[in-house]
Amino acid sequence: QVQLVESGGGWVQAGGSLRLSCAASESIYRIAVMGWHRQVPGNQRELVARITSGGSTNYADSVKGRFTISRDNAKNTVYLQMNSLKPEDTAVYYCSSGSYQEFASWGQGTQVTVSS
Repeated sequence: QVQLVESGGGWVQAGGSLRLSCAASESIYRIAVMGWHRQVPGNQRELVARITSGGSTNYADSVKGRFTISRDNAKNTVYLQMNSLKPEDTAVYYCSSGSYQEFASWGQGTQVTVSS
């Protein structure tokens, strides 16, 4: 099972930007779907963005136009560029990988805090 390690989280003021990285322990070339999720304590984990092996992307309505997911197969890394951040984006962000049916592998998460 692929191991995933997130980095790039931190504290930022509203309107600012952060870029999250997710480094995989093996090639992601054949992984069908890579995703970013987030979770606030007491809430369910929600899918923020996903990208397929063919490069197709999907986003949660709440982040459309502000967040961009990308993958660099040569570096075995997936990115989440987050712009125009809002306080409601504050959460632990998780990287995931899997098939179109389910995400089987998860990272440990990275905290993103956006202050108003």
